[in-house]
Amino acid sequence: MGNRILVVDDAAFMRMMIKDILTKNGFDVVAEAADGAQAVEKYKELKPDLVTMDITMPEMDGITALKEIKGIDPSAKIIMCSAMGQQAMVIDAIQAGAKDFIVKPFQADRVIEAIQKTLA
Repeated sequence: MGNRILVVDDAAFMRMMIKDILTKNGFDVVAEAADGAQAVEKYKELKPDLVTMDITMPEMDGITALKEIKGIDPSAKIIMCSAMGQQAMVIDAIQAGAKDFIVKPFQADRVIEAIQKTLA
């Protein structure tokens, strides 16, 4: 069985793109969440091996969700997803405990490389 991954993004098509890349590469997408609050709930419920987390979302943003998940599970493996030009937020995320970040638009090989490196 592949590693269990939670995909978090407020845009359904972005979740679909990541899910497609992951499943084609043998990963198991166990759940999706559309905002940070959902991400925290799904993390508690499913304890996935890794989370891909969008930064900019309604309700609760990715950095807040990252901090909450790290509060629940300090060993959580979270990769942030950001659009170009969000360097300051990416730095905040890394300082808050994110393992890596991938930039939109996603390139499949970069997504897989970041995930394999984080799970290694």
